[in-house]
Amino acid sequence: MSTARDPRPLTGEPLALDLLNTRWNREGATQDLLADTDGLAVWLTGNGLAGTYPADAGVLRRLRTARDAIKAAVDGSPREAAPLVDAVLEHGRIRARLTADGPAEEAEFADPAWGPAWLAARNYLELLTAAPERIRSCAGGHCILYFFDTSRNGTRRWCSMAACGNRAKASRHYARSKEN
Repeated sequence: MSTARDPRPLTGEPLALDLLNTRWNREGATQDLLADTDGLAVWLTGNGLAGTYPADAGVLRRLRTARDAIKAAVDGSPREAAPLVDAVLEHGRIRARLTADGPAEEAEFADPAWGPAWLAARNYLELLTAAPERIRSCAGGHCILYFFDTSRNGTRRWCSMAACGNRAKASRHYARSKEN
C-alpha cells in the first residue's frame, strides 16, 4: 500500500473519471500519475483497490488501456470508441450470487490484472446510464480534468471553483476593467 500523497489537483470523482484525471496540467506541462508503478500504487490506494490489486506492470498496462478507451469515449464519438471500451469490458463480468445477506453481485475476472481497468470501464457505463450529460470536461482554458456534475441545477463548469473557476472569474474581471 502506498503512503505517498496523491499529487493530483482533483480527486474523489467516480472511478472512470478519476482514472482520466491521472493526467493533468501543471505549469504548462502534462503530468501523468500512471507513468510508473509508484503512481499506480497511489491511485489504487486512493480508490480503495490497493488491498485487492497489486501495483505491478501488468495492472498498470491494462489500466492505461482503459484510460485511453474511456478518454476516447468521453472526448469523441461513442460509436467509434465503443469497441475500445468493450475490449476492456470483455475481460470481466458480473456474477450474481445469493449470500447470507441476500442477493449480491460481484465482479469476476479471468485475469485479475484486468480488475481495476474493468471496474473503471464498468463505472463509465454506470455514469452513462445515470446521467451522460453530467460527464464534463473542465471549461478552464488549459485544464484537462473531468468531473461528474452533481450540482443541483447541473451547471458546474470547472473542475474546481478554487482553481479554474477563480482563474476564469479573475480573467473576466480583468477584461472588464481594461474596457473601462
